[in-house]
Amino acid sequence: MLESPDAEKPAGASALLDVPSPVSPSHGSPGRGDRGKHETRGRGLAGRVLVALIAVALLAAACGREEPGQTAGESSSGAPETLRVGLIPNIAPEEQRAKYEPFARYLQDRLDVKVELFVATNYAGTVRALEAGQLDLAYLGGLTYVQARQRTKIEPLVTEVDRETGEREYLSQIVTKADSGISKIEDLAGKDFAFGDPSSTSGSLYPRAMLVDAKFACSTTTLESCPPLQRVLYTGGHDAAAQAVAKGQVAAAGIEARILHRLQKEGKVPAGLKVLAERKVMGYPWVSPSSLDQSFRRRLSEAFEDIQDPKLLDLLRAKRYVPVTADDYKEVDELAAKLGLLRSE
Repeated sequence: MLESPDAEKPAGASALLDVPSPVSPSHGSPGRGDRGKHETRGRGLAGRVLVALIAVALLAAACGREEPGQTAGESSSGAPETLRVGLIPNIAPEEQRAKYEPFARYLQDRLDVKVELFVATNYAGTVRALEAGQLDLAYLGGLTYVQARQRTKIEPLVTEVDRETGEREYLSQIVTKADSGISKIEDLAGKDFAFGDPSSTSGSLYPRAMLVDAKFACSTTTLESCPPLQRVLYTGGHDAAAQAVAKGQVAAAGIEARILHRLQKEGKVPAGLKVLAERKVMGYPWVSPSSLDQSFRRRLSEAFEDIQDPKLLDLLRAKRYVPVTADDYKEVDELAAKLGLLRSE
C-alpha cells in the first residue's frame, strides 16, 4: 500500500527513525575495555535491527488492513473490483447480453472497473441474483423493481427519457392483427390472449390493468385466469408475445410499444398490428443494492447522465438519463398489489 508523506506511521516506524547512528569505533589497540565497548555496540545494533523488523511488520499490517466501511471485493475507492451488471430478459437472453456489450465497455472505461453482464432466463432470476448479493447494478422493469424491494434492500438510480414519448414514461399496449375483426378490448371475450413474462411491467401488469378496466375478471391468485378470456398464455418476452399475435396463435397480446416498433423495423414482426388500448408506464429503473458505497453510487448515476454517444443512447433506447426515486413507482406498486403481482416467488 502506498502512503502519502503525511500518513500516520506506526509507533515502531517512528522509533526506527529516532534511533541514533552507531558510534564510530575508537582508534588504538583493543583491550578488555574495548571488547566491552564492542559488546555494548553489538547489543545496540541488535536492538536496532529488532526495532526495524517490528516497524516493517506494523507497516505490512497497516497496508493489509481494510479501510473503515470497505468490504471484501471492494477497492479503497468504494468501487467493486468487478461490477456485476444484471439485465432482465425483455427479449431473448442471449440477444440481450450481446446487445448490452457496448454498454458494458462504456462502464468499464468510464469507471475503470471490470464489468460482467448477467442475463437470467426470466425476470425472477434477476431478482433472485439481487437478493443473493450477486449483482452491483441491475436493469429492472418497474414491476420487477417493486417485487425486488420486498425481498432485498435496493435503491433506484436513474431511468431513461424515452426516445418515442420524450418523457420518462413509455407505452404499454394491447395489440391485435389488423384484419382480426377486433376493434376494442371487450371484443376479446372468448379469445386467447398472450402476456410476456409474469413480472413484466408493460407486458403483464399494465395489460392486465387495461383488461380489468374493461371489466375482465382477472384472478389475483391464478394469473392464467382472466374471464371472459378463453385462454391466457405467458410467452416469457415481448418478442414472443408479438410473434404469437402475428402468427395467429392468440387474438391479442400485451407488449411494450417501443420493443414492438423495433421488432417491426427489423422485419421480425409484420407492421400491420392494431393497437386496442395503451397506457403510459414509468421507465425502467437502474438499481443498486443499498449496501453499495454511496460515492460509487453517485459515480454510477453520473456515468448514465453523462452518456452523449448517439449510438449508445440508441442501443439503450434513451434520449438521455435522469434520476428517479422510489416515489416514482408508487402507481406500479399500487397496481401490482391490487392485481396480485406482488406475491413472493
